[in-house]
Amino acid sequence: AARAGAEVTLLDRFGCFGGNITVVGVEGFAWYRHEQTVEAGGIGREFEDRAKAMGAAVPESQSLSYELDSEGFKLVADRLVEEAGIHPMLHRQFVAPIVEDGAMRGVIVESKAGREAILARVVIDATGDADVAQRAGAATIKTPVEEMQAASVMFHIAGVDKAAFMAGVRADPQTYKDWSSGEWQVETDGKEDDMFSPFLGKPFERAIREGLIPAHLNTIGGTWGAVHDSGEMTYMNLVHLAGCDGTDPDSLTRFEIEGRTQAMLAIEALRAYTPGCEAARLRNFGMSIGIRDTRKIDAAYNMTEADVRGQARFDDTIGIYPEFIDGYGVLILPTTGRYMHVPYGAMLPKGVDYLLVTGRAIGGDRIAHAATRNMACCAVAGQGAGVAAAQALAEGVAMDRIDLAAVQKTLETQGVRIR
Repeated sequence: AARAGAEVTLLDRFGCFGGNITVVGVEGFAWYRHEQTVEAGGIGREFEDRAKAMGAAVPESQSLSYELDSEGFKLVADRLVEEAGIHPMLHRQFVAPIVEDGAMRGVIVESKAGREAILARVVIDATGDADVAQRAGAATIKTPVEEMQAASVMFHIAGVDKAAFMAGVRADPQTYKDWSSGEWQVETDGKEDDMFSPFLGKPFERAIREGLIPAHLNTIGGTWGAVHDSGEMTYMNLVHLAGCDGTDPDSLTRFEIEGRTQAMLAIEALRAYTPGCEAARLRNFGMSIGIRDTRKIDAAYNMTEADVRGQARFDDTIGIYPEFIDGYGVLILPTTGRYMHVPYGAMLPKGVDYLLVTGRAIGGDRIAHAATRNMACCAVAGQGAGVAAAQALAEGVAMDRIDLAAVQKTLETQGVRIR
């Protein structure tokens, strides 16, 4: 939005920008990327390129992408915000919308300074949970808690013997077919089954058999991100917590604590049963639990399973996203050049004007969410929302009346593939 000429204030409840990358520690930004993958480019690719240039990224273990360092990316985000001329406002928690006659006029935040009103002609809700939209009266849909995708507490470890660990991986390589074990059965379209995956399951299965991990914790298992020469192993995506409601602070409290407990059990199992991890120790947790699934808006257009499986095309496209589905027991990787359009209408909430909702809360059904929730797709939607907001300001019209051809032209100028 700022690059398109708008005056922008960016709010965050924590002391850094970056969302799941920095706050949760999800470093695998584009781990779906393979030789035939077709992507939008734009700000998402810039995240990777800038992080690599600033020494805050390493090659990702299962793809042709770069894994973003969760700490280093805080600096990358700072530079991007400063260069764009954005007014940064960290340490602000959104508490209420300012709505007049059905139109957004700004938001109320709380901070160490007390309560502040921040006025705006257009508001973009990038909370992930449609917090602004829901409190402003827009129609939202919340996944039943028992059906929500599991939450995760991410962590990183140190003290790993890289050579010994990688020798163990080569001796017993895991594939995406191995994801279907224990509690999980994962649907693929077949082409993924024999591809390498940095999957860890056997240490935890053995730990349960030998009594190191309680038998009911059979959902511990998953992937590692990168092993560094320094002995750090990062982006440990091993803890999966069913029943966590990311909109309920009591639920979040319970599962933050439970997730850290399970992470320590996972480290014990790695020490006992994984080559190179005998001296492993906790380096750090993400500073917040990772949430995959809560509310979505009931949008002007709600994306469907057929859209994300069937290369949907839309006249109001604001970017493309490869055929990558990860969630609700489905894993499809984009290895054949297939991709879909991301429609502007999926960000338009019903019932409130001068508001866009972007990120994982855009409109869509369960399987559509399994695609659009991923960070790289959130970046595509976010860039489209920013440019659309700037266009609305330039024209002086509501969000559903903007010149979409002008938005698409600006996005292409910014390096986004939209078709």
